[in-house]
Amino acid sequence: MNNKQWFQEEAKFGMMIHWGLYTLLAGEYRGKRIPHIGEWAQSYFEIPNAEYEKLAEAFNPIYFDPEEWVLAAKAAGMNYMVVTSKHHEGFCLFHSAYDTFNVVDGTPFGRDVIGELSQACRKHGLKFGLYYSQELDWHEPNGGGYKSGKTNCGEMSWTNCWDFPDNEHKNFEQCFRAKTLPQVKELLTNYGDLCLIWFDTPHVITPAQSQELYDLVKSLQPNCLINTRIGNGLGDYRSMGDNEIPDEDMSGILAEAPTTLNDTWGFKYFDDNWKSADEVLRLKNHLNSRGINYLLNVGPDGLGRLPAPAADILKEVGKRA
Repeated sequence: MNNKQWFQEEAKFGMMIHWGLYTLLAGEYRGKRIPHIGEWAQSYFEIPNAEYEKLAEAFNPIYFDPEEWVLAAKAAGMNYMVVTSKHHEGFCLFHSAYDTFNVVDGTPFGRDVIGELSQACRKHGLKFGLYYSQELDWHEPNGGGYKSGKTNCGEMSWTNCWDFPDNEHKNFEQCFRAKTLPQVKELLTNYGDLCLIWFDTPHVITPAQSQELYDLVKSLQPNCLINTRIGNGLGDYRSMGDNEIPDEDMSGILAEAPTTLNDTWGFKYFDDNWKSADEVLRLKNHLNSRGINYLLNVGPDGLGRLPAPAADILKEVGKRA
């Protein structure tokens, strides 16, 4: 069975994982709480890279157990997992030859998180997919987002305007060549077969760049699905908006709804607005009945633990499914 058929007929329910250096902040910085999603802490608080990089020196999630995450997903009835290999902060949860700002080279933990999760998923029969922020990268002087929407400091900017304020002279092409393309190639060649690659937030990426990225994925893994957030009208399946729950029937296309279990994607210790198991099952049934896969996010904490309320909800979902 190819991945398109699997995605439409069997995927149904998956776990998304947002994990990175932002989990160490857990939604707070210098006595202030972020009122928004936790993984955007660097932009919201305008934390300079020179300071933010120190979080890597403290990243040592001693309770990270890839099998625990995978088995929690399977027990809930999930069929695939999608993990943030690199979010907008630019930090990689895999070993990259193109940027030492990664979990192996830059932290005391020193373990390839993506490698371990890919192995655990294969061991337990869970399909494995990867999120990669292809354009927004706050660690790069030429990271994208500098022409669309929020581009000024003080408004949770898409682009890093606190370290690199000269938006007029930023050139995403440099980041695209030096980091995006080679790292996507690493992900597609070092971690086995991927069921999908989950791109995000296209802003300044050009049609030619989106096409080149699409072609690179297909040249290395023809069966790997690509979501529409690659940008410029490309993609094999439609990613709904964050927490968007459509009513219309989409069984004629490939579609997926990315949603949160509480109100954040990245871990915030004070976000206790958890969905109940009943609500999770209601949303799953609603989406699946309309031909839409339900991708439910959990944000592990800085020690590598699934939050206890999230773990309990997933267990209850599995019992009732």
